[in-house]
Amino acid sequence: MWHNEPSPIPVVIAVPHAGRSYPPELLARMRQPAFSAARLEDRLVDLVGTEVAQRTGAPLLIAHAPRAMIDLNRASDDIDWEMVGGGAGEARGHPSAEPAATPLAARRARSGLGLVPRRLPGVGELWKRPIEHADLAARIAHVHGPYHAALSQLLEQVRARWGAVLLIDLHSMPPLPARAGEPAAEFVVGDRFGASCDGALVANLFAGLGEARRLAAHNRPYAGGYVLERHARRADGVHCLQLEIDRRTYLTPSLAEPGPGLPATVDLVASLVQRMAIAVADLGADLGAELGRDRQRWRAAAE
Repeated sequence: MWHNEPSPIPVVIAVPHAGRSYPPELLARMRQPAFSAARLEDRLVDLVGTEVAQRTGAPLLIAHAPRAMIDLNRASDDIDWEMVGGGAGEARGHPSAEPAATPLAARRARSGLGLVPRRLPGVGELWKRPIEHADLAARIAHVHGPYHAALSQLLEQVRARWGAVLLIDLHSMPPLPARAGEPAAEFVVGDRFGASCDGALVANLFAGLGEARRLAAHNRPYAGGYVLERHARRADGVHCLQLEIDRRTYLTPSLAEPGPGLPATVDLVASLVQRMAIAVADLGADLGAELGRDRQRWRAAAE
């Protein structure tokens, strides 16, 4: 985590899927680690987040644990218990696991991209054998839980200072397919169809992308996941967006290493963060004024 205290702007950047710290025992359990591990990463998007944070002063939280170990954009009950030794039965009563998954979580887990990814299209099964329940519980307790606790604390610190805060949950995506001869979007903005962020903030972000002449899509195919579900509290001034960036904009054509487009991508995202910071600060000031009026009404009623 990197941030100035107090925060100079009311925008927080989080990068949950770019971790590259692979324990040897994790790699030893993977069927094709050299191929499948990189396929799971939001490859090097943390470089974009780091440069933007240093340039703008935005607080930054980067997960170093890889997505292959645990997916921080999934709930702790989003588990395919068939890939866990002993199944769900062995987990019952354990404080670090939640075997009673919601229907949506269960569907995501069965698709192969649950809390611990199981399979990938074109790759198949990722693991040589099931993981032990104790291992799963340790990943939840020592990686998933602390990450979300740190993010929650950071958002609250910035919200307390500014009256409102915007989380930009930063991801990258493989190139989207072009349709009907039209170029594909380079950016996808997700707000869970309006549930996680004020509409005026979303419109402001799209205005910035439009002024930069960059193609962007809204909620399709990425509307945002567990990070937004867990941390957004619009009524309390905590707004959350997921921002997906086409990897071609900042990587080489092989999508493996930093490319010549990295500086321009950093410039664009930094300008968007600065633009959004002004809008969020204004929103916080408005919310503060409204709360002040509420307090005055409560005081008058009490008297």
